[in-house]
This record gives sequence, C-alpha cells and structure tokens, in this order.
Amino acid sequence: MRLLDGGAEAYPRMLQAIESATRRVHLEVYTFEREGVGSSFLAALAAAAQRGVEVRVIVDGWGSIGESSAIQATLRAAGAKVRVYNPLTSLFTGRAWRNHRKILLVDERVAFIGGINIGDDYLGSEGEPGWADLVLELSGDICVQLGAKLQAGRVELASGPVRVLLSGFGGGRRLRQRYLEAIYRAKKQVVLAHAYFLPDRGFMHALNRAAKRGVSVELLLAGRSDVVFARAATMRLYRYFLRGGVRIHEWTASTLHAKAAVVDGRRLLVGSFNLDPLSLVNLETLVDVEDEAVAAQAMAWLEKHLRSARPILLEHCKRTGLQAWLLDILGLAGARLSEAFANFMGRKRRR
Repeated sequence: MRLLDGGAEAYPRMLQAIESATRRVHLEVYTFEREGVGSSFLAALAAAAQRGVEVRVIVDGWGSIGESSAIQATLRAAGAKVRVYNPLTSLFTGRAWRNHRKILLVDERVAFIGGINIGDDYLGSEGEPGWADLVLELSGDICVQLGAKLQAGRVELASGPVRVLLSGFGGGRRLRQRYLEAIYRAKKQVVLAHAYFLPDRGFMHALNRAAKRGVSVELLLAGRSDVVFARAATMRLYRYFLRGGVRIHEWTASTLHAKAAVVDGRRLLVGSFNLDPLSLVNLETLVDVEDEAVAAQAMAWLEKHLRSARPILLEHCKRTGLQAWLLDILGLAGARLSEAFANFMGRKRRR
C-alpha cells in the first residue's frame, strides 16, 4: 500500500502502470478531461490498446460532459472499449444517478483508488497547489479479487488488513456504515477530511457523541469549493459541531476534494465516497485499511493540511441578518434539494 498526494504524485505512477500493462487496463472515472494531463492518459491508453492490451474505460455522462464523445472516438479508434455511464439522454428515463468511482486497475497487479479525477486541477499551476486529494495504490491479492469482481456492481473484498467496497445498486449505505463503525470504536482520535460534507443527523450525532466521550474529533473541510451551495449547506452545521466539542478547520489554499478519515492512528478510510446524500445512491468506492504504516502516511498528510488550514471558532459563526438568510436559508435549501434528489434517484434505482 502506498498513499499518493494529489495528481503530482498519483498521475506519474498511474501512467507508468498503463504504459507497462501487458494484459488488461480498467479505468473508471467520473471526470476525464482531454487536454493537459488528460492527453497523456489518452495517449497511454490508446498505445496500450494498439499493442494488444484489453483496455476498458468508463466515464460518467455528467462528470465528463463535453468530453466523452471525443474520448470515445479516440480510444475506440485504437481498439479500446469505452462506455459513457448514464449519458444526459438517460435523464429522460429517470436514470440520473452517477458513476462517481475513481478506479485504475492494471493487469490485476496494481490498483489506484481514491478521489482524484483526470484533469489539470489536481496538478496546480503558477505556484498555486492543485486540488487537495488522495489516492491509495494497492498491489497483491486484493487486485486479483478486484479484477474478478469489477462487473459485479456491489462488491466487498478483503485481503489481510485491506477491505475494498464498491457500491452498486444496493447504494452506499454500507460505505456510510463503515465510517460509523470506525467512529463508534474510536478511543482516542478521529480526523476527517471531506470535500462535500453534508452528513445526516445520525452521522452528526455519532461525531458529537465521540467528542463527548473524550475522543479528539477534527474536521478538515473546504474553505473553497467548486460547489457553492454545498459549502453553504455545510457551514450551517458548524455551530452544532463546535458546541459538541468537535474542532473544525477550513482548507483555503486550494479546493479540498479529499474523502478520507484516520481513526486512532491505525485505521484509514479513503475513496470517492462523500458524506452527503448523493453518495448514498451513486456508484462509489471506499477502501478501509487497518494498518499503522499507511494510517501514518495519511495522518502526515492531514496534519500538514491542518497546520495550514484556518481554525473555525464559535465567534466566526456569528452572522448579520443578510448573512443568516444567505447561508442558512440557501444552505438549507441546497441540503434539502440534495436529499430530495438522492431519494428520487434511490427510488428509481430500486424500481
């Protein structure tokens, strides 16, 4: 296991794995941009297909809107298999849920699972850091198992200290439950870094109860977000957590896109799964690892970002009437809309 910090660390190793592939490459990603680093991935995937490697690529119809047709044309011309998951036309049949997974599996030998899409945002430019995110590189038997089960939809795999969970048509509640179990068992510390943090009441209560029983609970949240309403909805929750003894920090140096947690310095949860209603119905990934070495890598990443983040105190939550209306009312509207949309998608999927 190796934890990779953002696109700067992850992309070279991912490209190297594709370039060395001899049998099979499976890439599943929400957003795939053709330009910049995306052109390097397209070239590597096309070259692999042309030398006889079985190449399968799945991109999301919404996340890769405007890019998917050209990606299909380029890769299919090279002999790769490409699927656009739920293109926009599927909205007319009510298929609005997304494939939000980020998986690269090469030769059942090495896998990369995390929150990173393919795009230059994760690299940064002109002295500005890229989006803050993580990828876990895995090798060994867990990759063999993953290769055998990728088409199964709902998957739960285990090898030694590693558990890999993919949500299928059963939804993401099992992934949420993994987080809850880790929080319930925490004895000393819980540190969460989440880009889109809109937990349900049960999850909120679990964090506050942990803090009240003496566990150090810290949240690293987005001070800058690519989804404005998501941040407004999250800020509504600050006072509840702060009054419960939870410490909050906002990362503002770049966009926070990570979805990770470290519990008691020995358990890491990382993947594409957000703590929000939409991740309960989208296709998602979560890796649950009980290993002090990789947890230490994650804690080093978290501590580095916490040191540079802005601590949020109760006095920062005071608002004028206009601010309360903008943040609380619009944030509440955003939260309720997200929940309603997720419930609608869930019903459609069950049918």
